[in-house]
Amino acid sequence: MSIAGDLIDAGRALVDAGLSPGASGNISAIDGERILVSGTGTSLGSLSEGDFAILDLDGTVTGGAKASKETPLHVGFYRRDPAHRAVVHVHSPQAAAFSCTAPWSEVSAVPPLTPYFVMRVGRTPLLPYRMPGSAQLGADIHQEPGEFRAALLANHGSVVAGTSLAEAVERAVELEEACRIALLTDPATRRELTPAQTAELSARWNSPWAGPTVH
Repeated sequence: MSIAGDLIDAGRALVDAGLSPGASGNISAIDGERILVSGTGTSLGSLSEGDFAILDLDGTVTGGAKASKETPLHVGFYRRDPAHRAVVHVHSPQAAAFSCTAPWSEVSAVPPLTPYFVMRVGRTPLLPYRMPGSAQLGADIHQEPGEFRAALLANHGSVVAGTSLAEAVERAVELEEACRIALLTDPATRRELTPAQTAELSARWNSPWAGPTVH
């Protein structure tokens, strides 16, 4: 199947999981020497092969559909790490709601309540609020210190990267579930994983958890 076909399937999976209401959110993947990004105003559940903007690897639009205004988010993740081959940005209910709360810590906006969040997603910083479509969104992703592959955008939603579309979708779903569990639990009484437990999971599953090193 083509990369466009994979993106169509991924978009449908995100809608089926309840992560992309209406025409919100966008997805992308690297296809050789270009990036395909779902176009502006498209519904992720009903994408067609003509619904993708085509960008070069520097983020310059070279053809296809009109690019989403949030394309800088995708380019920012690709610039961070060449291992990233797909990016999912959604305004899913639980992640959007949790992005409106104070971050759990400087390490991660989302607390380590389940091993699966630490294993599959890892630390998830809260990036500052920006006007949707701001080029600064991409700069924030690119310049945020430390290793991460998912972030919450303040008062906005989530963005995750993966080495494949399947991995990016899985992480978006896991992050949504982690935010849901965090919203359901009382910060004063809930039991979080200990630093030793998160470190063990992070090491075992090669998942980023520690924050940026301070020199």
